[in-house]
Amino acid sequence: MHSERESESDGTTSTATTRGPRESTTTMTVKRAMATMRRRSTATTNTTLFLTVLISLLAFLGFVPVFAPLPSLAFRNPPPPPHHRHRHNNVNGRKFEIEDDMFRKDGEPFQIIGGDLHYFRILPQHWEDRLLRAKALGLNTIQTYVPWNLHEPKPGKLVFSGIADLVSFLKLCQKLDLLVMLRPGPYICAEWDLGGFPAWLLAKKPALKLRSSDRAYLQLVERWWGVLLPKIAPLLYDIGGPIVMVQIENEFGSYGDDKEYLHHLVTLARAHLGKDIILYTTDGGTRETLMKGTNRGDAVFAAVDFSTGDEPWPIFKLQKQFNAPGKSPPLSSEFYTGWLTHWGEKIAKTDADFTASYLEKILSQNGSAVLYMAHGGTNFGFYNGANTGNTESDYQPDLTSYDYDAPIKESGDVDNPKFKAIRRVVEKFSPASLPSVLPDNEKAGFGPIQLQKTALLFDLLNMLDPADVVESENPLSMESVGQMFGFLLYVSEFGGKDYGSSLLISKVHDRAQVFISCPTEDNSGRPTYVGTIERWSNRALSLPNFRCGSNISLFVLVENMGRVNYGPYMFDEKGILSSVYLGGKVLRGWKMIPVPFHNLNEVPKISPILEVAYSGLIKASARKKLEHNAGNITKEPAFYVGRFSIDKVNQVKDTYLSFSGWGKGIAFVNEFNLGRFWPSFGPQCDLYVPAPILHHGENLVVIFELESPNSELVIHSVNQPDFTCGSIKSNVLQL
Repeated sequence: MHSERESESDGTTSTATTRGPRESTTTMTVKRAMATMRRRSTATTNTTLFLTVLISLLAFLGFVPVFAPLPSLAFRNPPPPPHHRHRHNNVNGRKFEIEDDMFRKDGEPFQIIGGDLHYFRILPQHWEDRLLRAKALGLNTIQTYVPWNLHEPKPGKLVFSGIADLVSFLKLCQKLDLLVMLRPGPYICAEWDLGGFPAWLLAKKPALKLRSSDRAYLQLVERWWGVLLPKIAPLLYDIGGPIVMVQIENEFGSYGDDKEYLHHLVTLARAHLGKDIILYTTDGGTRETLMKGTNRGDAVFAAVDFSTGDEPWPIFKLQKQFNAPGKSPPLSSEFYTGWLTHWGEKIAKTDADFTASYLEKILSQNGSAVLYMAHGGTNFGFYNGANTGNTESDYQPDLTSYDYDAPIKESGDVDNPKFKAIRRVVEKFSPASLPSVLPDNEKAGFGPIQLQKTALLFDLLNMLDPADVVESENPLSMESVGQMFGFLLYVSEFGGKDYGSSLLISKVHDRAQVFISCPTEDNSGRPTYVGTIERWSNRALSLPNFRCGSNISLFVLVENMGRVNYGPYMFDEKGILSSVYLGGKVLRGWKMIPVPFHNLNEVPKISPILEVAYSGLIKASARKKLEHNAGNITKEPAFYVGRFSIDKVNQVKDTYLSFSGWGKGIAFVNEFNLGRFWPSFGPQCDLYVPAPILHHGENLVVIFELESPNSELVIHSVNQPDFTCGSIKSNVLQL
């Protein structure tokens, strides 16, 4: 899971929603109630654009052979790709298999005591630290997803370096004697944007049918797995690597029943990985989800997940009906240690002893379990996912923090009741003594950081490359104009006498700030904030009476707050997705202007618009406007820059940036995109800043504040997290 509790398929925090793809809306709602009862882009210069195009062309030519399509659905048993026809031999008799309803490692019975830990939610410099803490918890196996969108942010643009260096992460697991259960999707859920699918899939015409046997979709999956699976094939257990199991899709039984699709994924996996690797599915512990999500027979092992608090052994008995005789070791591949939290909800907490007691029920009878999560980490950049309720407009975006109330906290801390309770249970069933527990990493608070407003967003628009501006009669989605994350500015104009004052945009994904201005000959008219239209509380706006000698300019700044990662509304395009009505008339003639912020894994790592914010190098006219407006109370989006120093190398430690008193926006430290802050909505008050982002000496903070900066323009570097922001009286939801 990633975004659901399978049995509670849609279990939520306060109104906890489902996390991953799980079950029908009705089932998810019931399970949510049960859980409660249990208490449980960038714009560039012309020169840069030319070089980018040239490099992209060369890269594309280099990838052509890699992207040769694999056999179509018509060929059920395609031959292995050429580079896998000569497979590596077994190393020293290594073998991981299923026999007599148990896992066997090198011939001996083996109990999986594992945990999810996602490399893409942790800085690479911290991978080893977090894995060592997982070992100290008593885990012998690490389970991780592979998000397609992280590795192919643009078609043919493949990234396997930095935080996307999957192979290095897997080799580190091997070095630390940890087995790996790999979940390569292509859909992963995971509370991750679009469930791990690249957003550019949504721009394909005709529209793809994701998670299906649609041929156009499968061709793209074949190309992606044709790159990914050969990278992991040398790391399979029988040839000396750490990977013992590979998951097919993810909780598909909570979504559909397209067996042709699942069979094709199995065929692809076997073609690249061979016949010996254990392929597995994960589905909720109900007959319906297992019927739809499993492959009968012994070709694919069917694992289950269910709510912590559900009695495990009746579900394991049901699991046996979906595996071949002797091929059903009891495995909860997502044992929930906590739960996700959405913006505006109470922070979710689960009782430590309760969680540990249900883990013991599984382990005490030789069952296996994988903790979801062992360590949650952080949704850095723009990669957080979202959920929906019964309707598409019931939109619930996830926090930047993915702490998940896991035993290993977001910053790696383990001195907490849940870690201790789970470790005590695991220790009872571990054949060897557990490693010693590492002390918590020291955190630092560097005090107040004074910021300075360096630029207003609307003053920087003339810096953007005109070639990036898209014009259309009607608004286009973000994906259609190539802006996959962040913000897109929609611009139109209207005659004040020709339209009424009521502005209606019936479908906005996800949050739109509306401004109007009256251009004058010297172009000094400032955009005036009118109001905000939100996907979850959409309403018409009344525009103020504006006396203007020319047409009035309308600006709609739309924020993509994270694509839905689970459920029937998952195929979540962003931007303005409907006509715009002004006084009941359709407003036509639009410009779409991308606002270029880099995401977690994108190159270049800094955009021109941020370079200006860093340096404060604004044209004299723009600076004059900035100074003129500096004392005004305005909701015009703006950039704020501050610096803080770390005097000694040994003082470079993890910290948190507290945004108390600020409104909503995104933050960068030393050009790293930390993610979103929204303390006015809560419950998360601050952003985690891992030490590897920081420098000895001067460190630079840039904030893009959308509406209401702190009156003193100050943020604070503090040494502990805070989840008590927002208007909710009690900010902790005890599940």
